[in-house]
Amino acid sequence: MGEDEIRALREVVESGWLTQGPKVSEFEIAFAEHHRVDYAVAVTSCTAGLHLALVGLGVGPGDEVIVPAFTWVATANAVLYTGAEPVLADVDRTTFNIDVADVKRRIGPRTRAVIPVHLFGLCADIDSLKDIIPKDVTIIEDAACAAGAEYKGRRAGGLGHVGVFSFHPRKSITTGEGGMITTDDSDLASHLRRLRDHGANISDEQRHSGSKPYLMPEFDELGFNCRMTDLQGAVGLVQLDKLDRFINERKQWSAYYRRELADLGWLRLPEEPETGRHAWQAFVTYVNPETAPKPRNEIMTALEAAGVATRPGTHAVHQLGHYRKRFGFSDDDFPGARDCAADSMALPLHNRMTDEDYERVVESIRNL
Repeated sequence: MGEDEIRALREVVESGWLTQGPKVSEFEIAFAEHHRVDYAVAVTSCTAGLHLALVGLGVGPGDEVIVPAFTWVATANAVLYTGAEPVLADVDRTTFNIDVADVKRRIGPRTRAVIPVHLFGLCADIDSLKDIIPKDVTIIEDAACAAGAEYKGRRAGGLGHVGVFSFHPRKSITTGEGGMITTDDSDLASHLRRLRDHGANISDEQRHSGSKPYLMPEFDELGFNCRMTDLQGAVGLVQLDKLDRFINERKQWSAYYRRELADLGWLRLPEEPETGRHAWQAFVTYVNPETAPKPRNEIMTALEAAGVATRPGTHAVHQLGHYRKRFGFSDDDFPGARDCAADSMALPLHNRMTDEDYERVVESIRNL
């Protein structure tokens, strides 16, 4: 964040239009163009976007939605919000993404959708997923980490029927909080725009720009309040212009980590995909518990003492209290997710770091 974002915010404040309006519309158009999709719908968060996408597709009680067992809890929570049941599938320990073979085992007569997560900026194997799911099962991309990512020449957000992105501050570009839904389905996009605004048949911007701004809109369905503000939209426009530069910088330093840490046999490092573009939202390694000098948590403690912040990649949903109690999961139900939660470790990677910062991270790890 810097002066460009401050100027954009000042422009919105001086305009007098603060809620969802022209800046959000501009951001939606620019985001859709950047991700090569026809429509983008801005919302308050990726979680809200996943929820609205499921509702917009008619998912509800009695339905099942397959989600990876190693992901941020919001992916599974969004399914529960609709009254449907999340069905967990294990993940690949190398990519951290959903295990397509396990998805195949989980498909049943009530399966309505699959939500592959492009974890840490690496796109899931969408083509293999499409090969094994029935035609009536929808793919909803959880692209929270994947703004700007590519898969076989196609951008994240345009690989399934609908995609959802996050603009939380831990992501490559941010609006503070916020999210974006992408799709090529015009009817779905129109439905999502109504759902995010209480079900109103026209937006405030459309109403106030018309000849009778004093008339209230119609509300023919139950909607939600998931509107992005124009303050956020303005910041998003500035951030989007920086996205490719941010990713290229992260790619450069990811290569540095891989080069400088390549000889540590106990630390598996993430790789660039053979076809596509990693968005490098995070640089998540895998600590081999059998050969590492210390257990993962002790390594993280030692690095913290050296002033180097790390964290697990994310958590295993089946090990979280609510899901354990509600569905009776045990740790070994999803061994891939269990191991990724126990042994993944994200190293510092962001666009405020200096050369000396990256050198210090490498030195601290080698000093272990």
